[in-house]
Amino acid sequence: MSRLETLLGIDLPLVLGPFGGLSSIALTAAVSDGGGLGSYGLYGYAPGRIHETVAQLRAATPRPVAVNLWLPRGDEVGPADLDVRPFLDAAAPLFAAAGVEVPEPPASFLPPIAAQLDAVLEARPDVLSVVFGIPDAGTLDAARERGIRVIGTATTVAEAVALEAAGVDAVVATGSEAGGHRVSFLREASSSLVGTFALVPQVVDAVDIPVIAAGGIADRRGVAAAFALGAEGVQVGTAFLRTSQSAATAAHREAISAAADTDTVLTRAMSGRLARGIPNRAMREIEASGLIAPFPAQNWLTGVFRAAATARGDGDLVSLWAGQSAGLSRLDDAEDVIDELRAGLPG
Repeated sequence: MSRLETLLGIDLPLVLGPFGGLSSIALTAAVSDGGGLGSYGLYGYAPGRIHETVAQLRAATPRPVAVNLWLPRGDEVGPADLDVRPFLDAAAPLFAAAGVEVPEPPASFLPPIAAQLDAVLEARPDVLSVVFGIPDAGTLDAARERGIRVIGTATTVAEAVALEAAGVDAVVATGSEAGGHRVSFLREASSSLVGTFALVPQVVDAVDIPVIAAGGIADRRGVAAAFALGAEGVQVGTAFLRTSQSAATAAHREAISAAADTDTVLTRAMSGRLARGIPNRAMREIEASGLIAPFPAQNWLTGVFRAAATARGDGDLVSLWAGQSAGLSRLDDAEDVIDELRAGLPG
């Protein structure tokens, strides 16, 4: 049994990528039941919903599970910090296409991170994973007292070193091929676009804690490559997002299965932060307008029409997050994905 498996209490060194807004109880449980570490993204969740979600995960699987939180970078804006009307006006055609009214700004765009962390600590998942920063010492101490392992996420060697110095138990080294948000925190994401093949071995050489490779891993070949680079585990997102157990819409899953290696782009259009996905009408029109609000205002803004579009099954008005390995994501069932990835493990 590897260090990572012992640390996390799992049978396979396989971690499900945590999808902010696209996580499902079914997929998280399927990966945990399959021997890996199922993960669930808690972006935007209020404390009560966090408690409810962890309880649902506990009821769905007896195996270890992880929940994921976004730490504040310090550059977030609130409703009182900017006039959102120009950004709302620019997106008016997208609200109309989704069949919803242009919204009024809420009292806040996100719940306070302190309240979210308190709720996670009270709910006691097996693992807390974080992106966009380093947990403070108090959080790490409280997690240890409760037996909660903490995994940090790095896009550069410097971030991995900083996370280890703070005391996290393991680090995800996520290359620029990965789908979804670039979770850089020491430098701008646009200056931290290191590929997985270059990032992983340098992180392995720089830290002593277990390294989990992420970005561009969708089949047994990617797993074998990650372990050859020195990783002790892999984190896989897009290949699982393609499956029927995920919360992705049918249109999103179809877009993933139809994507080729050049079909994903990096954009700030959907959230105000750099992320990788498949272009669609919403992304193109927002980019063309030149009016993209800072995070999290833009994420709230697009979230209004994205929710309506999701309910209608409209793939042109949602965030089609996917990594550069999307074209390798061909399996419809999470168990089949686990079997494919397991075939690449050493030994």
